[in-house]
Amino acid sequence: MTSKELLYVEDALGHEQYFQTKCCEAQEQLGDEHLRSTVADMQQKHQQLFNSFYSLLN
Repeated sequence: MTSKELLYVEDALGHEQYFQTKCCEAQEQLGDEHLRSTVADMQQKHQQLFNSFYSLLN
């Protein structure tokens, strides 16, 4: 992997961690159960993306 590709993967990991954090924060503030469920699904998707990017480093 080139250094430029590595920087891209590191950047993508950071973005996915940020999105997961924001989803957690939103879940805590939402009262509507349907919206909370939707945000939980989004958080899970970002976790999967994080894992996919992370696997590129191994």
